[in-house]
Amino acid sequence: MQVQSYLFFDGRCEEAIEFYKKALGAKVDMMMRYKDSPEPQPPGHNVPGDKVMHASFRVGDTLVMASDGNNTGKPSFQGFSLAISVPDEAKAKQCFNALAEGGKVQMPLAETFFSPSFGMLADRFGVGWMVMAQPKEART
Repeated sequence: MQVQSYLFFDGRCEEAIEFYKKALGAKVDMMMRYKDSPEPQPPGHNVPGDKVMHASFRVGDTLVMASDGNNTGKPSFQGFSLAISVPDEAKAKQCFNALAEGGKVQMPLAETFFSPSFGMLADRFGVGWMVMAQPKEART
């Protein structure tokens, strides 16, 4: 069994994926637009054909799925955060600063009892992130 994240960007999916490619080195596995669907949209679901129906991309080894959803223009990400663990403090700072661009820092990077560098933020799309460097003793 596997649990995977599926994010609905309500019309900003392609923009978000481009941001994650730049900020985190994300790699797109696939992207399908509504106009490329083999089935017509259900009645009342009139999303423009150029919007993303389904996409999958990887951040490191992790698969993330995404869509424009109902294309309301108001993505809402509440009650969760994506946690990213990186090898060291320098990489934590790099990822944190890239994700924070245009977003809101909730807890600046700082040393904690569980990480030499940990911070929390919401990126420009409202997705919550927790960035942490691995403890020195866990590095190989």
